[in-house]
Amino acid sequence: MGMCIGAIELSGRVVLAPLSGITDQPFRRLARRLGAALVVSEMIASRAVVDAGCRQAAERRKLVADHATEAPLAIQLVGCDPALMAEAARLAEAQGARLIDLNFGCPAKKVTNQEAGSALMADEVLTGRILEAVVRAVAVPVSMKMRLGWRHDRLNAAALARLAEASGIKLISVHGRTRDQGFRGRADWTAVAAVKQATRLPLLVNGDIASFAEASDALQRSGADGVMVGRGACGRPWFLGQLEAHLAGRPIPAAPGAAERLAIVQEHYAGLLALYGRSLGLRNARKHLGWYLEHWPGGAEWRRPLLTLDDPAAVEAVLPRIFEDWREAA
Repeated sequence: MGMCIGAIELSGRVVLAPLSGITDQPFRRLARRLGAALVVSEMIASRAVVDAGCRQAAERRKLVADHATEAPLAIQLVGCDPALMAEAARLAEAQGARLIDLNFGCPAKKVTNQEAGSALMADEVLTGRILEAVVRAVAVPVSMKMRLGWRHDRLNAAALARLAEASGIKLISVHGRTRDQGFRGRADWTAVAAVKQATRLPLLVNGDIASFAEASDALQRSGADGVMVGRGACGRPWFLGQLEAHLAGRPIPAAPGAAERLAIVQEHYAGLLALYGRSLGLRNARKHLGWYLEHWPGGAEWRRPLLTLDDPAAVEAVLPRIFEDWREAA
């Protein structure tokens, strides 16, 4: 059983969350192939997209996509200027985005200090102007991602959900924390239920979903239509497909064996080097390799030898040895 976002029919109910510095094109492509029903880009600054065709290299890379293997792809935009957000959405649509996602949930101070991200939850008038401007600007569906509220004494996500529905938004995602929580404590999936009850729109619940039991509990407590998984997929993008099978009541595929897992890591590593270049690609890959090691038997002992290498060829030579050790230990 899938979900519909406007005219887009998803094959399932598990969505890859947007994660800055993580959900770039190589990771999204893997996540989609391994079972995610929808993948979402990293947060992209709307001003940078509009600025002469995204002259900033870091922001330009975030728009790199392989629409044949990632479809349907959602591009997430952040900003606080309705006109700029609308123009950035038009440009993203022209480049092949099948869905535009608007960020009203990022708690980072460098974003909220610009009156963007979750700071917009404190200004419902401006939020409404942004929603309406972007919906009018594009033909593809528009979604929004937010938190429960700016503070615990102002949980206004339900009110914003009603505003979103009236503005023409087609999907809402809610992270079960407030802005002032950051990532402390646990996501409150029960509190998300008030948002679901406030709107007829499909809703995704997000936050602290890293196991089958947590996904089932999050859906039951929130009443959401699907789950959005972020860090739970780091180092194991195949978890998204396993979770999809679990929620659909199908047999759960086994985690990849040694040979298949090696191929996944090698593909991911090569994709990062191709996107970022040798030096930056090597640095960006370290966090992913560290996460993959967390899910390997004996991976901890390889962490320092692998992550301190400064030559991509040396990394590529070591990876098969790690898996050979795993085969012998299995």
